[in-house]
Amino acid sequence: MGIKHKALINVDLGEAYGYWKMGPDEQLLPMIDFANIACGFHASDPLVMMTTVHLCKLHNVKIGAHPGLPDLQGFGRREMKLDPEELTAITIYQVGALKAFLDRENLPLNHVKPHGVLYGMMCRDYEVAKAVMLGIPKGVPVFGLAGTNMEKAAMDVGVPFWAEMYGDVKYRNDGSLVIDRIKK
Repeated sequence: MGIKHKALINVDLGEAYGYWKMGPDEQLLPMIDFANIACGFHASDPLVMMTTVHLCKLHNVKIGAHPGLPDLQGFGRREMKLDPEELTAITIYQVGALKAFLDRENLPLNHVKPHGVLYGMMCRDYEVAKAVMLGIPKGVPVFGLAGTNMEKAAMDVGVPFWAEMYGDVKYRNDGSLVIDRIKK
């Protein structure tokens, strides 16, 4: 009996900012299938986004937007209360920023994967999840945690949902993620 499905690897990339380097992006690219590129609110800047998109193209890595809360100093790991309209708007804004760089390279937007505490908030809070889903372009899938409000909201608003699991994040006994403010 052969392997039925290959495990596909998605990695958060482009999380540098200015002169500050974050992660071994160039070393990871040959080993991954999908890149979730930071869109400027929790990390990244225009030059980092442009460079990361180009490097992904060179390595045939599919590219997704990695929108987060507007929290550069806290790296998108501090929870904040935003109205649903704000959550939709910050998603449209960040995805649109990445989409401009993708268009420049003639590449499609493959997916969206929310970042950090926004991801956790979406898993727990249906209204947060729905608001973010409404900011995702039609037909573009979202990566998320199965069996959560994230999956339910995606299905309710017609966003294709691709379930994922983490190899580098802790899970609680109920299957929910532990998103540390500082990775341990």
